[in-house]
Amino acid sequence: MTDIVTFGETMLRLSSPPGERLERARELDVRVGGAESNVAVAAARLGRDAAWISKVPDSPLGRRVVDELRGHGVETAVAWDDAPAARLGTYYHERGGDPRGTDVLYDRAESSITTAVPDELPVSVLDGAALFFTSGITPALSPTLAETTSALLGAAARAGVKTAFDLNYRSKLWSAGEAGDAYESLFPHVDVLVAAERDVDTCLGREGDPIDVANGLRREFGFETVVLTRGENGSVAVADGEVFEQQVYAADTFDAIGTGDAFVGGYLAKRVSGGDVGEALAYGAATASLKRTIGGDVAVVTPEEVESVVAENGGGISR
Repeated sequence: MTDIVTFGETMLRLSSPPGERLERARELDVRVGGAESNVAVAAARLGRDAAWISKVPDSPLGRRVVDELRGHGVETAVAWDDAPAARLGTYYHERGGDPRGTDVLYDRAESSITTAVPDELPVSVLDGAALFFTSGITPALSPTLAETTSALLGAAARAGVKTAFDLNYRSKLWSAGEAGDAYESLFPHVDVLVAAERDVDTCLGREGDPIDVANGLRREFGFETVVLTRGENGSVAVADGEVFEQQVYAADTFDAIGTGDAFVGGYLAKRVSGGDVGEALAYGAATASLKRTIGGDVAVVTPEEVESVVAENGGGISR
């Protein structure tokens, strides 16, 4: 039985050397990254059976993505797109220090996954799975993909598979109003909501004390668990009448991209292995901390490293 199944787009990331402008770069570092596959990789590296559903071009670029994910132990359940115009989304990454910061330029319009429909996807991987995960990036990519996301969440819920959804709002893909409406249409199929506090405010119009916000969302939409991430202020979760709070574990940041996905992957990996919400928050925070020390989008970590961070720093509190 598969522990965690994810669904979404994975792209190639092309990065200029640190401090180099893209317009002047003579070489680019090639990595693989996508929110849902990043979660699957983190879970797989932490000992869970993880699978990723997607649609990719039947090309060297598509095979590069699939081969890399398989190399991390992720089962790849993909529909191969052999259309002449099939393409893989890419994004360009330019990293600089303050005050310039990091910039990202996407080239993902009309990528193969934007045309994915349930009938062509190998969704049998969901049979008997413990949990299905996707994020708000996926329905933002096309109207077709919004319908497919809803269909897969609904099918998983009806089959008794627990579902988890991360808002993961991206302003470059759609407006806050469009995102909020789409999110709420999916909520009836969602058991576990993960969201950045800023996204809940921006897209759902909820602000205030994070525990009150999380409890309000849980009551209104019937979620089993709500997890709010709060940047440097850590995270909070509400479940079964309990409140859990978790601090951030300090890290020297080499590459911050993928930190949120690492948190989700660590959290879900611990939950499906029987950990309680508090233990899962600590596991997620430790995985995120370690990811910040690693180049690329994915958390190339081990369970021993994550457990060491938790043991050295302590877990959160519940009340």
